Amino acid sequence: MKARFDFPTVAPDAYKAVAALDRYVREDAGIDHRLLHLIKLRASQINGCAYCVDMHVREARRDGVGEQWINLISTWQESPVFDDRERAVLAWTEALTNVAQTRAPDEDFEPLRAFFSEAEITKLTVAIGTINVWNRLCVGFRSQHPVDRAKQAA
Repeated sequence: MKARFDFPTVAPDAYKAVAALDRYVREDAGIDHRLLHLIKLRASQINGCAYCVDMHVREARRDGVGEQWINLISTWQESPVFDDRERAVLAWTEALTNVAQTRAPDEDFEPLRAFFSEAEITKLTVAIGTINVWNRLCVGFRSQHPVDRAKQAA
């Protein structure tokens, strides 16, 4: 697969706007970074964004998240490694990432209330929307993730 074009270069103002929203989510929204890793990885998996999955797996590892936890995000419903709070965030992430099909059902929204305030749910929803914007940019323009040539040859 070949990149279509470098969207940050051709539309730097658009890139800066999305990057500013991303910075807010990472630095100012007060969201637990472990939950951000869940949101970014699960949405990117659903959207088939190899660039984002690669980047966010590396970030999660850098932040000390365990390999098993990272590896099982795609099968979270069958794994006991995720607590109820994480499960609520994963379900909401899936519901919003697939909103055209799911219509954000109550059964995916209501569990959030046990763990988060309405303001926190709003911020989590902004985080989900933000990674979905990045996924659409990277998938749409075929952004290429780096390839570790030494490991590829092994």
